[in-house]
Amino acid sequence: MSEQETRPVDWEADKYSRVSTPQRDWSDAVIDRLELKGSETVVDAGCGSGNVTEDLLERLPEGRVIGVDGSPSMVEEANKRLGEDPRASFVCQDLAELELDEQVDAVFSNATFHWITDHDRFFRALAAATKPGGKLVAQCGGRGNVAEVTAALAVVNREEPFAEIFGDYSDPWNFAGPEETEMRLIAAGYEGVECWLEERIAHPEDPRGFFEASFLAPAREVLDDSQFVDYTERLLTEMGQPTSFNYVRLNMTATRRNGNE
Repeated sequence: MSEQETRPVDWEADKYSRVSTPQRDWSDAVIDRLELKGSETVVDAGCGSGNVTEDLLERLPEGRVIGVDGSPSMVEEANKRLGEDPRASFVCQDLAELELDEQVDAVFSNATFHWITDHDRFFRALAAATKPGGKLVAQCGGRGNVAEVTAALAVVNREEPFAEIFGDYSDPWNFAGPEETEMRLIAAGYEGVECWLEERIAHPEDPRGFFEASFLAPAREVLDDSQFVDYTERLLTEMGQPTSFNYVRLNMTATRRNGNE
């Protein structure tokens, strides 16, 4: 949660898998933009517990998915779900330092890129992992995303005892806008780049569980059980006990340039 907290966060994979219905619902339109033929090899960058990977595999009857996630518990959950499918393999790796043994036909990602601080370096890694002419299709949190959550964090993380626990507060996310993202993707080796923002509202069946699993994974690693309960309640009170959450999604579609120009 501090400026130094840049390593991948381990997640409560089982809880996230149960409550992340809104993110999975939104992913169908993102998968559609891949325009798959069915035989490609696709990276699911930030595969999580494998919910969306399963949907991606339905579009690849003769293809493969390489799921990559920085959370060991997420990779374990994804392997439980899909590990027996020969078309699926999973790697626990820091996405910011992505390295694969092969170049793939496409990179797909849903609700992940905003957890990565250095997009310039990250996009170069994605481009290096993609065949010339391959596609990048992704959606993540964009500029203005979950503004109510970030405002509550800015208040509560400066209160005791949380200020002493977390230290100097900084937002745990990188909510970029389309303009700078387009420039970064072009500089990384992509062409035909299109980026845009889209407003969404999440109406989870379990608002508290959704809030904990979607937003508080970094805090869960730092706080003990009692502190985490108090922290969650204080944040939800600051937000007025919400039953829905306002999102702004950053969409991106790009094609890997031929050569190294």
